[in-house]
Parts: sequence; C-alpha cells; structure tokens
Amino acid sequence: MTHKVFIDGAAGTTGLEIADRLAGRSEFTLLTLDDERRKDTSARREALNEADIAILCLPDEAAREAVDMLDPAMGTRVIDASSAHRTTEGWCYGFPELVGSDRVAAARRVSNPGCYPTGFLALVAPLVRAGLLPADWPYTVNAVSGYSGGGKTLIERFEAEGAPAFRAYGYDMAHKHLPEMQAHAELVHPVLFAPAVVPAYRGMVVEVPLHLGAMEGEPHADSLRDALAEFYANSSVVTVRDKGPVGELLLEKDAEPGDGLELFVFGNEGGWNARLVARLDNLGKGASGAAVQNLNLMCGLPETAGLKLSAA
Repeated sequence: MTHKVFIDGAAGTTGLEIADRLAGRSEFTLLTLDDERRKDTSARREALNEADIAILCLPDEAAREAVDMLDPAMGTRVIDASSAHRTTEGWCYGFPELVGSDRVAAARRVSNPGCYPTGFLALVAPLVRAGLLPADWPYTVNAVSGYSGGGKTLIERFEAEGAPAFRAYGYDMAHKHLPEMQAHAELVHPVLFAPAVVPAYRGMVVEVPLHLGAMEGEPHADSLRDALAEFYANSSVVTVRDKGPVGELLLEKDAEPGDGLELFVFGNEGGWNARLVARLDNLGKGASGAAVQNLNLMCGLPETAGLKLSAA
C-alpha cells in the first residue's frame, strides 16, 4: 500500500529534511505544489484533503489554519511539526519512546515535540515517573543549539560576515517550549530554561544540572543512569551512554544529519551532584527525524525506516 503524504511548508528547513528522508521510499507518494501554488490557499486545501497524512512544517498560526482547512470526511491524518498543538487536548504528543508507539500509531493528530524539549523530556520524564526525581523540584535547563533551528533569518545571520560566536536568548523567561516541558514531564513548577545558539549548522546539547544531595531520598547519579538505560533498553533511536571518563562533549560545526538521541549521566565522586545531558541533531530527532519516525508508526511501517541512525 502506498501512502499519500503532503508536506505543507515543504520549502522550509524541516520540510526539506523530511523529504530527504522519504526520498526513494516506495511506501510513500509525495504530493507537491510548485512555488506559485504552495502559497495558494485553495491549492493547499486540496492537497491537504487529498493526502492520507499531512505533515505541517509551518509557523504556529499557519499550522492552526491548515488544520482548519481539513474536511473531517476526507480522513486526513496530521503530523504537526510546529508548537501549536503540543499541549492541546485531543492531540497525541509525538514522542513514541515516552507515550508509547501504539498510541502514536493509532493517532489521527500527532504533534511533534520541540527540539529542546526532546532532550529535556528524554532525561527527566522517565525519572520523575519512576519516583527517582521529584515532580516538585525547580528544574533548570541549559542548552545550546545549532543555528538552523532559528529558521531563515537566523541562518542568514550566522552565515553572514561578522556572525556572532554565541547567542543567548529567552531572557523574558517565556520561551514557547516551556509548557510542553512542564506538561509532559508532569512537573509542578515551570522549568527555568537558558537556551543559546552556537555557530554550528546543526546539533544540540541539553543539560539538566541536579543537586541530588538536596533532594529527599538523595538519589545517586548511578541509579539515574541505570534507570534511563532500563527505560530505553529496547529503543533503536535513544542510546544511554555508559558511565566513563568523559572530559568533554562536542558538537561538530559541519556534522552530518542524524536521527538518534544520546543520553549521558555524569556524577561527581559520591554521586550527590549530577549533570544529565542529551545530545541530538536539532533537525533530526529534534524535528524531521521525529516526524518520519511518527509517520512510519502511523503507516504501520518499521519505526526506523528511512532514519539516519549511527551504528555506534
């Protein structure tokens, strides 16, 4: 069976990367609009309703408008890569490792996780569920991302002469990723989030520092690592790295695309301080790779088909 897929917003970075992962796959027929018609509302409406699955790679308001264009009688299913529906009732949060592959497979409306929340939730949500970390802790997140996550304007800024070496932002403490971090980790308090951009096209490091000795029960860094390893033991996408002497973690300026997610737990001697770290491609598991993973599940295909995963 061939599934008809329409990428609304196919000319953007996320849409182009999704199309790259679907290239040559006989399970899918891509419905496309030329440059003149891709911004034509009637043409988009027709393509959205002709598709078996529509993937929305649009700004939030445009994504909501696209959903409103759908005729329920046509039965189009949706994967939304924007942040418009990540905490909306009736939408499945498209993080199969956390919500369950079966739930994603059965869903009609799937909202792709944000790139930063993917790292944070992969680290924190399983540990809160297991009772190893408290739901009422004031969590902080320090993160750096490649500049491709900021869209055309930021890409041009970082690729121009005199580009910044580092860009910190989010000082209004109202980043759009905060609601999904809190909701899907089931936390009492909003997360204190400190994001930044570095001069690498792709890649992301998300870190959650923890003073375990100040927590009730004083969890140990090794127990957190062991719990994450057990939680993701059957995943082909998420890898929990073993404890070892790691002096640094790197992002490569010209890294190849990748759809995997690496998790690390570093602890001091005694284990009462810990740094939980996630490393991923912001355009891979943080965006396009996650959309393709969800698409595979929704179409009853192998979950990792078409994904760019390292053999390591």
